[in-house]
Amino acid sequence: MRLKGFSGLLAAFALAVVMVYSCAKEEQNPNIPSVYINITIDPNSTFYQELNTVGGWMYLTAEPPSRGLIVYKLSLDEFVAYDRFPPNNPNECCTTNGTCTRLLVDDYFPFVMDTCTNTSYQILNGALFEGTGRYPLIRYNTVYNGQLLRIFN
Repeated sequence: MRLKGFSGLLAAFALAVVMVYSCAKEEQNPNIPSVYINITIDPNSTFYQELNTVGGWMYLTAEPPSRGLIVYKLSLDEFVAYDRFPPNNPNECCTTNGTCTRLLVDDYFPFVMDTCTNTSYQILNGALFEGTGRYPLIRYNTVYNGQLLRIFN
């Protein structure tokens, strides 16, 4: 097949770009704990009052090896959920009895903080904000139907 003129060259370049990006793979975080997450809550209830308003957040418990979840309400109908397991150097600050650090929001809002390594992440998208590391927060899938919020992997 012979390409003619500038439009043929442009088409070949576009095809090459598409092929390169379709073959590129995001580097998998080797620190992600092998954990099954499948939680359903009613964020409109008074028990989850912190999630009743946009910008609200709270901690939820989850089965080990998860260290729990951080749930954040992005908009009226969208939530994000992250594991409290530090994505970079997760076992750096573990005690001899096996207790390890968990990510915190508390006084660091609107950031999530790994107090062991002084690394902070954006609560909106889980991206690394400041500190050392290469991986974003470990994010779980969320589905909200206006009444129930399902968090799963």
